Amino acid sequence: MTVKKIIRDQLILSRKSNDATKQDIAVAFNLKDTLLANKQKAAGLAANMIGENKNIIVVFSGIQPIILINPKIIAKAGEYRAKEGCLSLLGEREAIRYDEISVLFYNERFEKEEKVFKGFVAEAIQHEIDHCQGILI
Repeated sequence: MTVKKIIRDQLILSRKSNDATKQDIAVAFNLKDTLLANKQKAAGLAANMIGENKNIIVVFSGIQPIILINPKIIAKAGEYRAKEGCLSLLGEREAIRYDEISVLFYNERFEKEEKVFKGFVAEAIQHEIDHCQGILI
């Protein structure tokens, strides 16, 4: 298990991430370990939050985190205004989110998947994808 330090430097966090390859799978597992170590205060993490400029996110879906490599939202419905916090930033901020999203991504075996996510899991995925795009709430 490799737990990494959470990055709070907004210059690093505001950089757009590069797509990940099969060679970056260790980053995904380090990210998962770091999320598990922070499960009392985080619903998800993006790789740039542990200092890796890769398009990888991990979010809790049920009791176990799931890894989404190079995630892309391909459909969304149910726009609402959310108030979110972040491990990398102080306080809460408002963001536009969608209650249901369809995401195309690679899993931890680097197999392509398409899944629909709803509710809080969908919100967490959107937050972490924003991180990968260099967007801070």
